[in-house]
Amino acid sequence: MKKITEEKQFHEQIKGQELSVGIFTTTWCPDCKRLDMFIDEIIEENQDKAWFEVDKDEFEELSAANNVMGIPSLLVYKNGEKIAHLHSANAKTPEAVREFLSSI
Repeated sequence: MKKITEEKQFHEQIKGQELSVGIFTTTWCPDCKRLDMFIDEIIEENQDKAWFEVDKDEFEELSAANNVMGIPSLLVYKNGEKIAHLHSANAKTPEAVREFLSSI
């Protein structure tokens, strides 16, 4: 999964016609560590999407602009627009993440 290291990369990543899934996370978040335990399998199942990771602490303004209040949060973009957002409270199980992705 691509790690965003500058805001320009983020904007490049989300502007395409394919679906891009951004995982907003931090290094200290227990729920993010739980997500790490199963996300690779879900990414493997969803190779039709471009996956990337954003550290919420490193990109506070970008996170706020995208209404990321809790972590981990999964945001889906197409053509530069956010089209779906799985908030942190609902991103704790593989089943919840799979259901979210199948709904878009």
